[in-house]
Amino acid sequence: MNAVLRRLIGMVPTLVLVIGLVFLLIHMVPGDPVVALLGDRASPADYEALRRALGLDLPLYQQFMNFAGGLLQGDWGTSMVTQKPVLSMLYERLPATGQLTAGAIGIAVVLGTALGVLGSSGRQSAQVGVDYLTLAVMATPSFVIGPLLIAGIAVGLGVLPVSGRHGWESVILPSLTLGLGLAAVVARMLTASLNEETHKEYVRTVIAKGGGQGRALWHAVRNALLPTVQIVFLQLGMVLTGAVLTEAVFGWPGLGNLLVEALHQRDYPVIQGCLLFISLVYMVCVLLADVVSAMLDPRVRG
Repeated sequence: MNAVLRRLIGMVPTLVLVIGLVFLLIHMVPGDPVVALLGDRASPADYEALRRALGLDLPLYQQFMNFAGGLLQGDWGTSMVTQKPVLSMLYERLPATGQLTAGAIGIAVVLGTALGVLGSSGRQSAQVGVDYLTLAVMATPSFVIGPLLIAGIAVGLGVLPVSGRHGWESVILPSLTLGLGLAAVVARMLTASLNEETHKEYVRTVIAKGGGQGRALWHAVRNALLPTVQIVFLQLGMVLTGAVLTEAVFGWPGLGNLLVEALHQRDYPVIQGCLLFISLVYMVCVLLADVVSAMLDPRVRG
């Protein structure tokens, strides 16, 4: 577990860097949050008073120190628009994003594993078909896949809701939109790993001892899962990032939609909170990938 411990320690300077980058990026966003809040007809005195109340009149370094100091105390700030604590707003939206992410991961694992096994079955037509299909899906962004699914399934067939979060059926289309790209990545990784494993000596030994193709394939799949599991955990952060566009397309009330709303309103604390939370989740996913690798592969534990 030494590698995992080193990764955990290495997260500290990375986290500090992320906090600094998030703060700087927010202050590079075009537009004035004070004007966004008061409109363009307020008096200069009103603008100045609100700027002082929000602390935006302070030097940039002092604003950063206030921001970082608040984070150390568990205070992620207060929304300029709703006056609600940013953390409570994140917690309110987290279940919706969690549901969407879980659905996407489930689809990716099931569909990706099936395609990966099919692509390594030895049949040339299956391998070529899986190869072209996964390439096409990976080349298509989620903001294109989403409208296509809406047009073809929700509108064309009329069997699933177009937007909102109204029940289990409303999570299917956004989860598909988010999960198809990851399924393609899983399929290609598993196909490559299986093709490598099936040519190893232990597979031929299993077959020679009368184990059969099915038993040999089972052993190969089990050994090929390590890099695939790593990819799934590493892609979790990317899935959460992709949720921003997917939630906007489907009107899904999660963290991604909250970030889009905050960007439109120039709500600095909420934007900072969303970006920082997504960054933290990505870092945790990378750490989990190392932990799972250490659990599945003894060579990583040292």
